[in-house]
Amino acid sequence: MTHAFQLGARRISSQDPTYIIAEIGVNHNGNPTLAHEMIDAAAKAGADAVKFQTFRTDELILAGTSKASYQQETTGVGSQDEMLRALELSLDVYADLKQHCVEAGVDFMSTAFDHLSLNDVRDLDPVCLKWPSGELNNTPLLRQAATMGLPILLSTGMGSITEISAAIDTLTEGGCDDIVILQCVSNYPARIEDQNLRAMQNMAAVFGRPVGFSDHTIGPFAAIAARALGMSVLEKHFTLDRSMEGPDHASSIEPSDFEQMVHVLRQIEAGLGDGVKRPLQQEENIRKVARKSLVYAHDLPAGHVLTGDDLISKRPGGFIPPNQVDSLIGLTLKQDVRKDQITARSDV
Repeated sequence: MTHAFQLGARRISSQDPTYIIAEIGVNHNGNPTLAHEMIDAAAKAGADAVKFQTFRTDELILAGTSKASYQQETTGVGSQDEMLRALELSLDVYADLKQHCVEAGVDFMSTAFDHLSLNDVRDLDPVCLKWPSGELNNTPLLRQAATMGLPILLSTGMGSITEISAAIDTLTEGGCDDIVILQCVSNYPARIEDQNLRAMQNMAAVFGRPVGFSDHTIGPFAAIAARALGMSVLEKHFTLDRSMEGPDHASSIEPSDFEQMVHVLRQIEAGLGDGVKRPLQQEENIRKVARKSLVYAHDLPAGHVLTGDDLISKRPGGFIPPNQVDSLIGLTLKQDVRKDQITARSDV
């Protein structure tokens, strides 16, 4: 049985509606006004939560660290620390963003990348901690997070099952038991054929916890497939315009497409049901038309002992069904019957 828990007002499990996070991340480009606009756009598009990224550049990265290839393609030359410094927001700005989320009716969360920022995020009273894939093996930071009394959404990009297990052990030993494991491929954008979505089912079975998907692919298709495989939480990079300058815009989804994705996911959830196979009331009319009843294959006289050759099945249903044919074979007719006459228990 997979562990389920409350995340704010929502219950998190594969049996409940997907908790959908619009990851604004650093797509605000360091502009608080743009960040506020994105909260409103995400709420309008149907997001349950928005997620930012909180860091202190000097605590996160050494000066002169090279950019990843995708960052060079999207932001040009320069070092990673220079790029991140331009995207850093103050704690006061995050406090304003948190209040805006409350007013917009979406949950606030932010990924912290260093020990000071993790305390900053905690002080903002987020609904949970969203853990970045790059910190999956950061034992000291995991131990710090485990003591904060918040659920943790654990991204697993670049991680092995051994590293995931060790991270979960670190969190649970520190007192955090409410964990969602997010399948993730750390590429920007990531190819849909690399997603290995069935890993969610494997991790749910191995760890007995809700699983989800941190989706870096283009478009909604991987997320839709993930829902059918047990996804309970979806995180998807969100932007107002994929053509904007910045490291993550090109691998993000725009509001109209995000809204359509949410709509399709909610339809899929309505169709998944509870897994118990049974006929529906809505099928009853079709059942009478599509099913068959036993009828006589020829004219037969009273006193005849019925054999299998004497009985065939034809529409409509609603009388003696074909799966009860053995209950008539060997019985004696009490009266004459005609070909295509519907059988009845009173005939024998």
